[in-house]
Amino acid sequence: MYRCPLCQQSLTQHHNSFACAQGHSFDLAKEGYLHLLPVQQKNSKVPGDSALMMQCRRDFLNAGYYQLLSDAVNHTFASVLAQQAVLLDLGCGEGYYSNRLMQALADNEATLYGVDIAKTAIKKAAKAYPAIHFCVASAWHLPFADQSFDAALKLCAPCEPEELARVLKADGALLTVTPAPEHLVEIKQQVYSSVRLHSDAIEAIPGFVHQQRQELKQQLTDVPADMVLNLLEMTPLAWKFKPEQKQQFAQSSPQISLNFYLDLYRKNH
Repeated sequence: MYRCPLCQQSLTQHHNSFACAQGHSFDLAKEGYLHLLPVQQKNSKVPGDSALMMQCRRDFLNAGYYQLLSDAVNHTFASVLAQQAVLLDLGCGEGYYSNRLMQALADNEATLYGVDIAKTAIKKAAKAYPAIHFCVASAWHLPFADQSFDAALKLCAPCEPEELARVLKADGALLTVTPAPEHLVEIKQQVYSSVRLHSDAIEAIPGFVHQQRQELKQQLTDVPADMVLNLLEMTPLAWKFKPEQKQQFAQSSPQISLNFYLDLYRKNH
């Protein structure tokens, strides 16, 4: 399943380590994940989301505010996957969506792999959800063999389309989640005099054919101030706020719009 990130040969497991024919070896961490991100594939000293962003996102997601999105993802995969499907969650973070997807597909006997470039996120995910295979790796250099997966989830995560096409089986499904026009518009209004809405265009992904789109809309109301702050820290907009401005907005009991597109693609034969 795994391939060496250094020479692209197959990795074979021996007890708690994985090695290729060239002698490159990778040990399972005590939490159960694999670290398959060589230094030359890092874009910074500590790549991925910061510890603060990760903690805020985990608290916010675990409180259930994005459960509507998670349920829609689960329902989509349940409707298109055959038994014993093998799935990839790209940019899985701390594993919130991965775990709920595994639970939803329990009758399918699915196998799930989660990949993220942030080691701290993967460490937490592997510790919390031992039934899922997690690894630290780059989405531009996926450490998996060709045609390994029946489906992939790309939830607001950047990646290399050619790599995605390579690791998906023929006719493999790809579900992307992107912000729709009204998503978090109230937060944008706090920092921009003229708000640019997210695009409603359907992305053309090389190697894939678009099949269907679903739009989700929900209004969050009566969100506690600490959860509003968590939501702010989850977004790239957080650094545009002054600290006192964040507090004022959080205390104002704002109504917040959630708006997502779920787009289902199939790999071209």
